[in-house]
Amino acid sequence: MSNELLQKVIDTTNLGTSSVNASGDSSNLSGNGLLYPDQANRFLDYMWDATILAKTARTIRMRSNTTEIDRVAVGQRIMTVAQEDNPRDFVASSGTYSNANGSTFTAQNATFNKVSLTTRKLRLDWELSAESLEDNIEGPDLEDHIARLMATQAGNDIEDTLINGTGSGSGLMSAFQGFRQLALNNAHVVDAAGYGLDKTIFNQAIKVLPRKYKQRRNQLRFFTGSNLIQDYLFNLTANAGNGNPFDIASGIIRGDVAANDGGPGTVTPFAFGIPVINVPLITETQTYSGNANTGDVHLTFPQNFVIGIKRDVTVYRLFQPKKDTIEYTLFIRVGCVMENYDAHVIVKNVAVAGSVMSTSSFGSATNGSNVTGGVNGNTY
Repeated sequence: MSNELLQKVIDTTNLGTSSVNASGDSSNLSGNGLLYPDQANRFLDYMWDATILAKTARTIRMRSNTTEIDRVAVGQRIMTVAQEDNPRDFVASSGTYSNANGSTFTAQNATFNKVSLTTRKLRLDWELSAESLEDNIEGPDLEDHIARLMATQAGNDIEDTLINGTGSGSGLMSAFQGFRQLALNNAHVVDAAGYGLDKTIFNQAIKVLPRKYKQRRNQLRFFTGSNLIQDYLFNLTANAGNGNPFDIASGIIRGDVAANDGGPGTVTPFAFGIPVINVPLITETQTYSGNANTGDVHLTFPQNFVIGIKRDVTVYRLFQPKKDTIEYTLFIRVGCVMENYDAHVIVKNVAVAGSVMSTSSFGSATNGSNVTGGVNGNTY
């Protein structure tokens, strides 16, 4: 974002109908109000610049506080074998019946439903003293600089809530349930039993995912935290004697070497052909069954994460003469949901620096409230 654009974002002449004068005359109210649509969109873009999951997820910029996402499904194995001289007539009132030849017929229907997405109002407050604007090396440009920092941190805090929000208790995490809690309550859940991250855990997650989604395997992604990513890289290195290291295999077998700088959002060595995305804000301090410092591994399609942001970003700027400071308050509405819980597997209780497991010792797998069927990947 350019300095000129940020100036437009923070400039009171663009944010409100009037502005405070240098003396803080209360007869002239402070600049406040909605950002113009193009400013709001670019401000949101700037907030997402430092995020990882929010940039890969499906983002809906909403005009109201609640919206609904339409879904349609037709099930599977809905076709039947056609036989010669065996007519079947459709009877809408009964659906299933026997015709003259003694055969049965069940009409197939598409299933329509909606996913509701509701936003929650969040706020950010900051202030600048007159001395900081007068005495710093940047001068008045410090106001622009602070706006950049605040926008970046707002994006980080929002992504933290989108991932780790609990929807209960107090503090920022109580705003709404984030993707982790939604997955634990509703998706396919696998317990890693306190073991560390290696190929065995990735292998089990893929097996648990219903096979109908594996037809789009090239679109699937693993998401996990930085320390678990480091453990995976370490375990790959430790086991390099049992096979080709990733970069060697990439160069010899595929003719190229995949870039891997280890930074947030980068792809580490693939797990069975599926990219593993480094998301630093995925918490790794959970405690399960006495196992401390554990994290999660998510397997799903990036677009299955749905983030809703209300387009109207409100910023208030107020000069306080008694404090000789300029106060800023930003309001925004944010929410999240998953479009299809059946296409999501979360492996919980993965220990940081934990020992690796064997396949036979893998923990249990269960279904959330919005998932039907088995958990071994072969019953779908």
